[in-house]
Amino acid sequence: MNKPEVLIVGAGIAGPALAYWLARNGFRPTVVEQARQLRSGGSAIVVKGPAIPVAERMGILPQLRELATRTRSLTLLDPDGRRILQLPLTSDRTPTVEVTRTDLSEVLHRSAHAGAEFVFDDTVTALDQDEGGVDVTFRRSAPRRFDVVVGADGMHSTVRRLVFGPEQKFVNDLGLYGATVPLEPGALEDPSEMTMLTVPNRMLVVHPSRTTPLASFTFRSTRAAPYDRKNIALHKQAVADAYADVRWRAPEFVRAYLDHPAPFFDPLTTVRMPSWSSGRIVLLGDAAAATALLGDGSSMAMAGAYALAEELAATPGDHTRAFAAYEMRLRREIRPRQRRVGLLSRLMVPRTGPGLAVRNAVARTIGPTSRTTPHETAERQTESVPKA
Repeated sequence: MNKPEVLIVGAGIAGPALAYWLARNGFRPTVVEQARQLRSGGSAIVVKGPAIPVAERMGILPQLRELATRTRSLTLLDPDGRRILQLPLTSDRTPTVEVTRTDLSEVLHRSAHAGAEFVFDDTVTALDQDEGGVDVTFRRSAPRRFDVVVGADGMHSTVRRLVFGPEQKFVNDLGLYGATVPLEPGALEDPSEMTMLTVPNRMLVVHPSRTTPLASFTFRSTRAAPYDRKNIALHKQAVADAYADVRWRAPEFVRAYLDHPAPFFDPLTTVRMPSWSSGRIVLLGDAAAATALLGDGSSMAMAGAYALAEELAATPGDHTRAFAAYEMRLRREIRPRQRRVGLLSRLMVPRTGPGLAVRNAVARTIGPTSRTTPHETAERQTESVPKA
């Protein structure tokens, strides 16, 4: 009996994780990625919650711990750069491991590579499904037919656009923009300290990462920043304008952003869809339900990949039932996160000076009593801070 063939679009976090589990469960996965190689990116991400047992079952948790960042504390600064609070970042309550997105992607790819076909520098351009399968047209490769297609291609998913409609139908803007740029290795004095400076409507975080420090800008614009995913000049101007009057080392890090040939820039949004599947095509990870600012997109992608593969294996030949069971499992995790994201955005990047003072006061109360990640601290603050 032939193994069911599954096309996975996207080789970030969700795609390789799904390929690993599908191969283990008797499927033939093919992963197609539009980039020419695994995407690089020094942003630190925290593997936590439901992703920890998934990593344990894959046997990759020891590798991730070896690749963990050196960050041990978070220091909050006032607008002049003076320290007002230092929080430890390791958690005694729940196991977590912080790694760079690049390292996690590479570990997942190595785990999945033996059991899956990977095709880089290509993507889908058309999907035509019937009762028996999906005919897929690629930009470069010859057309092929698959039993199931999975869109694991992120916030700006091509699969979602082809099957469900334009991005604007499902993306919810938080009114914030995110931008990051790598820094010189010697840019930070303490490689174990993450630093956060917040002024009304703007936050600047400097993270030591594992090898290359990273500056992250999160800000609201008084007017909608012009946005074109391919117009780097507009992105640079938006960052320069937003941080023009921010003190401390902001001018230095803005200059690094302006000098970089291709820094990251994107509006911070969530994705909310009434259904994650249509026929034999299903969405996974950020393509289905992105939750900006919570810091657990990669963890939810890994948990979702495991759930989807498990449900497909549990109901062989019945993708409809498998998709429904997978979606029901993941929505239980996603719904409460998406309900909190609006309040969390106002807490992490307060609009006013008084709002910032309240945020810092609650952090002082929570910080000394709990060893936690900054996102967990912020989420705990949402339980204490009224909407402003």
